[in-house]
Amino acid sequence: MASQYDFTTILGPTASGKTTLACRLAHKTGAEIISGDSRQVYRGMDIGTGKDLSDYVVDGKAIPYHLIDIVNPGYKYSVYEYQRDFLSAYNDIKSRNKPVLLCGGSGLYLESVIRSYRLSPVPPNPTLREELADKSIEELTEILKRYKTLHNTTDIDSPQRAIRAIEIEEHYLREPLDLRSFPQLNSLNIGIDVDRDVRRERISRRLKQRLEEGMLDEIRRLLDSGIAAEDLIYYGLEYKYLTLHVIGQLSHDEMFRQLEIAIHQFAKRQMTWFRGMERRGVKIHWIKESLSTEEKIEQIMALAISQE
Repeated sequence: MASQYDFTTILGPTASGKTTLACRLAHKTGAEIISGDSRQVYRGMDIGTGKDLSDYVVDGKAIPYHLIDIVNPGYKYSVYEYQRDFLSAYNDIKSRNKPVLLCGGSGLYLESVIRSYRLSPVPPNPTLREELADKSIEELTEILKRYKTLHNTTDIDSPQRAIRAIEIEEHYLREPLDLRSFPQLNSLNIGIDVDRDVRRERISRRLKQRLEEGMLDEIRRLLDSGIAAEDLIYYGLEYKYLTLHVIGQLSHDEMFRQLEIAIHQFAKRQMTWFRGMERRGVKIHWIKESLSTEEKIEQIMALAISQE
């Protein structure tokens, strides 16, 4: 990668092939990968989060990765913690003179480091939680839209997560940010532009594959280990709908149909977020998913050189 960039970011919606591309690029350049996924931080949540750790071995060589499997399931990991942990991993990689690749699809996590957000930790607000406890996801989403500050809505698909999002916004509204700063880092941002119909077909195929690989067994194992059903539901998508099926609230067909729709909607929200990043001044170089991996890498390398 060109020396004027502090790191390179590979971003895209779910099922766009960004992890495979990042691993191949890391193999070619000697880079290490920092995950930008809000759920891959959790240990034992493997199939449902799509960690695809086999991708991190290229031509027999293991690609070093960071911020995957760092906290226990049930914990409510925050963007504040992510920003802190990203900087720690970034400094560690740079201390060994290795290039840094950030790869993921969680918009707020990516933007928090690309745009150097100033964040402070947000404690629980029991009073607010009680006030919002009986509201539907639709009502909570409307409440969230009233706030002027930036918040990630890509993962708000359960009342618990929506309430936490409102809690964060309310904290920032009423409490001044501390003096915590985050360094200005220069990222070469690469977006994977995948055709909508191709994306939808991949999502459906991948969902069936993950169910065949034992995703339901993963959910049962997490529940048997003592993780509360409501905590798994909090993480949304696969963990929400499969848990609802396991505890008897959805049939298998209902689970599959509702989850498939939710993932399609999630991918659409991801793209909306990335377009919003562009409107907020983040330059994203979009490359076609239909290109071969080698062609994608060539384009990325050319972009790095051309931006010097």
